[in-house]
Amino acid sequence: MLNRGLKILCLQAACSALSLFAGQASAESVVVASYNLRNYLPMERIVDGREASLAPKPADEIDAAVRIIRSIRPDVLGLIEIGGEEMVKDLQGRLADAGLDLPHSEWVRGADPERHIALLSRLPIVARNSRDDVPFSLKGSRHRIGRGILDVTLRAGPSQTLRLVGAHLKSRRPVPDFDESEVRAKEAWLLRQHLDGILSANPRENLLLFGDLNATKNEYPIKLLAGSPGSDTRLRDLPLQDPHGARWTHFWPAADLYSRLDYFFASNHLWPLIDLTASGINNDPAWNRASDHRAISTTITFPKK
Repeated sequence: MLNRGLKILCLQAACSALSLFAGQASAESVVVASYNLRNYLPMERIVDGREASLAPKPADEIDAAVRIIRSIRPDVLGLIEIGGEEMVKDLQGRLADAGLDLPHSEWVRGADPERHIALLSRLPIVARNSRDDVPFSLKGSRHRIGRGILDVTLRAGPSQTLRLVGAHLKSRRPVPDFDESEVRAKEAWLLRQHLDGILSANPRENLLLFGDLNATKNEYPIKLLAGSPGSDTRLRDLPLQDPHGARWTHFWPAADLYSRLDYFFASNHLWPLIDLTASGINNDPAWNRASDHRAISTTITFPKK
């Protein structure tokens, strides 16, 4: 009887192991990261105590950023505050040299001639719907969304797709000619219209919004982008935190202010596939050498059909 009992226990353990293996084998996990790189572009900087025009991002800052990205090992990487397409290729090459091959890319021109949003991906891009030129009026003057709207669809498996929408809303820095918060609110409204168009056409879209939205969760742009509770176009804010439970993603040294400005929002259909236990805010000790933002990441597990 004892031997028979042991055989039954062993058989149960073997079945459990096979079941676990089958579950792992039937799923595709995709890591998505979003990172504001703080001026990965040539610009006026202080170099060796002197002003220099069109100086590149310092090498130590780039090295720190590459190390942070490599530690996350994303399959898809959203990039904020990167320069022209040559800067995207520069970072892509550095990541490849570090062992992270992300061969597919998207870059959005936008109205801002210097700072752009982009995306690098291991997954192939099967559709491109980014918008460079998104105009709007504000108090009688014409504007355009500064960084445009990034919108690509990726092949995540034999029968699965992932739609990534990226944004970098107007900065919180005051400007003399208009109210920066009004511009940011208008950009958020236009971004929400873009998202509504996607989700109204297909409520079952696996959609993930990422980026630096330059607003805290109690402010109008974030509430607007979340949408109406219970609606097909509702987006859910991923409650990310670092290993210590802190939720800030940006530090503004002039005000000694820590804020959460970087977000992921998931559509209703994508939400059950989000693994929050494998998502969070990067806490590398050298985060402030690389940028004034911390990178965020999430893991999405697609069942293989």
